[in-house]
Amino acid sequence: MNLELRHLRVVCAIAETGSVTKAASTLGLAQPALTAQLQRIERVLGGPLFERDRRGARPTALGELVLDRARVLLPAMKGLQDEAARLAGAGDPLRRYRFGGVNSPILGRLVHRLAAERADAQISTFASWSVDELAQMVAGGRLDFALTGVCGDAAPSPVFGLSWREVAVDPVFVLLPQAHPLAGRDEIDLVDLRREQWVAAPGDGCFGDCFAAACARAGFTPRKVYEADVRAALDLVDAGTAVALCQATFRPVAGLVTRRLAGTPLRWRLLFGWHPEAPAAAVAEPVLETAVAAYTDALANHPDYLAWLLAHPDFGVQPHRVGGVRTA
Repeated sequence: MNLELRHLRVVCAIAETGSVTKAASTLGLAQPALTAQLQRIERVLGGPLFERDRRGARPTALGELVLDRARVLLPAMKGLQDEAARLAGAGDPLRRYRFGGVNSPILGRLVHRLAAERADAQISTFASWSVDELAQMVAGGRLDFALTGVCGDAAPSPVFGLSWREVAVDPVFVLLPQAHPLAGRDEIDLVDLRREQWVAAPGDGCFGDCFAAACARAGFTPRKVYEADVRAALDLVDAGTAVALCQATFRPVAGLVTRRLAGTPLRWRLLFGWHPEAPAAAVAEPVLETAVAAYTDALANHPDYLAWLLAHPDFGVQPHRVGGVRTA
């Protein structure tokens, strides 16, 4: 892992609040997720940054050094981003669309639709495993829109001041090799996967905590979880080494099958975000509607799931909400 500005923000938040728990609340993260992130930062820097006890968290000598540098770097970088955003924003926002996505299932279809509707538009994409990185880039004017997701009723961190709208909500599926003993079922009880090893994509979100909590409710603790990119995850599943959680609109892959989890113990909310004071805010609503249409397009490859959605109106796009979306 390379040290990034978002990691320095984590260190500063812990120092300013005097507590990992309070910092997690401030940053909109689960406390175990922030603790794990702090441990990764400390491994990169070569030692503990805080002394932690019942009274809170106090910087070590190494922590003070990192904080001194962070308090110089972060304001300087924000100033650079703001100036660059003002310069970049001088162009016509209707002719430039910069999207960031975290493993989004509809980004490709959104770009396709937008390019067809606005033939003269300049469209670019940026991929990241970190919701915070994308939110920071949108807030700093380096991206116009972000497509990401959260588990359950969670929401992205409010630190960056973005407006978030829900595109759709889906149950989380499990990805299995076609030869798996449970692959013949239409849906699978999570507890029936208790002996499986798992593979998941990296990221800073709360989904790991949600998965662990769902397994605990089912009465077991998940076995080893591999961390891998999507291609490596598919290879591990195909080899029969692990199974994976996936989005309901995951593109079909030869030799693999997706199956619903009985009782929908996990939900994934697909979100679309922008900064309300950025030039792109002027076109956010129509682009959001294009994102909703892109999600609907994705359902064409999943007729069984589409039929399931018709019987479960609490999932998919919610037509009773204004514009088919709601505030995250």
